[in-house]
Amino acid sequence: MTLGNMENVEVFDTEGKGRGLRAAKELCAGEVVFAEPSFAAVVFDSLSAQVCHSCFRRQEKLHRCGQCRFAQYCDRTCQRACWEEHKQECAAIKNYGKAPNENIRLAARILWRIGKDGGLVSDGQLTTLDELEDHMADMPEEDLKELKIDVHNFLDYWPRGSRQYNVDCISHIFGVINCNGFTLIILNHGNQTALNSVYHSQRRIELRALGKIAKGEELTVGYVDFLNVSTDRQRLLKQQYFFDCTCEHCTNHSKDDLMMATKEVDGKEPSESVVKEVTEYSLKALEKIEKARTEGNYHEVVKLCREALEKQDPVLADTHLLHLRILSVASEVLSYLQFFKEAAGYAHRMVEGYKKLYHANNAQLGMATMRSGVTHWHAGLIEDGHSMICKAYAILMITHGPSHAITKDLEAMRMQTEMELRMFKQNEYVYHTMREAALKNQPVSMMTQPIEDGIKEMFRKK
Repeated sequence: MTLGNMENVEVFDTEGKGRGLRAAKELCAGEVVFAEPSFAAVVFDSLSAQVCHSCFRRQEKLHRCGQCRFAQYCDRTCQRACWEEHKQECAAIKNYGKAPNENIRLAARILWRIGKDGGLVSDGQLTTLDELEDHMADMPEEDLKELKIDVHNFLDYWPRGSRQYNVDCISHIFGVINCNGFTLIILNHGNQTALNSVYHSQRRIELRALGKIAKGEELTVGYVDFLNVSTDRQRLLKQQYFFDCTCEHCTNHSKDDLMMATKEVDGKEPSESVVKEVTEYSLKALEKIEKARTEGNYHEVVKLCREALEKQDPVLADTHLLHLRILSVASEVLSYLQFFKEAAGYAHRMVEGYKKLYHANNAQLGMATMRSGVTHWHAGLIEDGHSMICKAYAILMITHGPSHAITKDLEAMRMQTEMELRMFKQNEYVYHTMREAALKNQPVSMMTQPIEDGIKEMFRKK
């Protein structure tokens, strides 16, 4: 939950839309529009045993809080850093007997923060929690029922010794979380080269310009993934954020035709009945795939994906959303099962489809390109692998910035694949011999030319 503290932007009233932001100066692609520590943050229920509750980094071995037995940390350093934020929560969980859901935990942390620091926590803050819209009056009956259940459970969880709040105040907090909460991306991981020491090692959200923004231009963000047809995006936006989107893409139904495109064979498009049949088949296949995936039956997932792709290939274009979803699952699961060459083929097709749909600097495109590059690299397709990793690095430098952990990992991969590519170009036989030996964990002998020791090690690291 972040309230915004910005120097590069200014608030203004937009006609028919309420409060908006515009650029206070010209901004370039990749430039940080603002960076703000969270007002309050919690780990999702689904990740509570997988990431540190202080720095939010994913760790294999975490140390559990000895008091509440819920919060988990990398080490004592993270635990001490989080104690000020966790101590009231710790006692509340212990007294309640279990950890409540993520919304209740977040609402509690917000109210404890307000009780400690008030609603205004910095000079540059643009608004307070009281001023944020909760859209309670716009919520459908079903959502209101869930919210009332959360409020009821919150009142059972909230300590009697803490400052008491009325139901309207608590309901407002839940409403605000629903339409103002964002998933935070952990930037520094304790990196001492942080541009602003105020943000060092803190959870914070960053917004970056994806292209050149002129001074005075209104700033907009994507609330939902663009990889949905415009009517679905508008429905999702109305459902969670309660506004009718009038952006250029939604108004002009941009790229909807590509997202639903069919494949021409000898200049002829498939009939409506064939398209309908394949569409219905694909939707049912995705349900079966998700079920098998949830159960951990990955070979069944692969089988279902292959069958679906065989059915889709003659009918749906590579930009069709259902085709892309199958390609994405197939490439990911095949990579996990180490069928890298087949996975690389599907990943390449997926990225080519994404490139026609997403903005050139889209973070989802960057991540997909990175995954595809790594898959090609593991498949021994070093030229394509290095090329994709370089393209992904260029995108993530803009969307994530140079200090992000993913960008740093990608930079290391880019350097490794560049070394391997040089070796491959010098002598393909030596490269493939070394690769095979490394994969089989066998010593390399009878090398025909000297090679850097670092290259031998990089295969083992993979």
